Amino acid sequence: MVELNFLGTGGSVATEDRDNTSFLIRFEQELILVDCPGSVIPKIKKLHLNPLQVTSILVTHIHPDHIYGLPSFIHSLMLDEGRIRLYGSEDSIFFSRGLLDLFGLLDKKIKMRVDFRPLKSNQSFQLADSLEISAFKVSHSPASLAYHFHFSPENKELIYSGDTPPEPFLFQKAKGVDSLIHDCSTPSRFFKMYPSLYPLHTHSLDLGRFSQQAGVRCLIPCHFFGEVDFDLSEIEAEIRENYTGRLIIPRDLEKVLL
Repeated sequence: MVELNFLGTGGSVATEDRDNTSFLIRFEQELILVDCPGSVIPKIKKLHLNPLQVTSILVTHIHPDHIYGLPSFIHSLMLDEGRIRLYGSEDSIFFSRGLLDLFGLLDKKIKMRVDFRPLKSNQSFQLADSLEISAFKVSHSPASLAYHFHFSPENKELIYSGDTPPEPFLFQKAKGVDSLIHDCSTPSRFFKMYPSLYPLHTHSLDLGRFSQQAGVRCLIPCHFFGEVDFDLSEIEAEIRENYTGRLIIPRDLEKVLL
């Protein structure tokens, strides 16, 4: 069983209901944290999970809303013996190492140790015998990576885009994929108002169209902007103009079974 636990589903500007996007993957004995914004520890506990069971952190890129909580997370576990593997692009790992070092969190007295695992684009790695992950470059920022998860023996695939525009090669990889978690920052009308968004993010009309063309079986939009006013029913309606598969619009602290 693959379980997604959404810690946050919003963009860089949090709202009363949605914090910055991050989630936990629970699979067999693994708890994998994807991105690390703020207040991760209490959110994990609200989901009745144990932060000490987090074995790996995957960083998509180094914009503040995806990484600023990393020092707090390690600091909260500093008295507990353990090791956490931190994956990301070479730029993300370099930045993360410096950020933790800035707070003295790589000192020998810190019992929770971090193993830094820099990744190149199109590099694959095993997190467990039955979980392989491949990372590939996306264009949101120079440090950005998306992640493709292969779960066996469930024979399920999941892609997480991170923040990204609707890149054709990503949807090529997503052809027939079981689940796609993808940037869906606003309805399309805001991109017309703010054209600078086009090379950075994805609106709901494009997300539904590209996902339908790729044959994505289950689409999970996230990273909803908090700085502009819209209702999620507008997001759903635009996606549904083209997309006919399973659609899950997650809430913060929601569990989703794949």
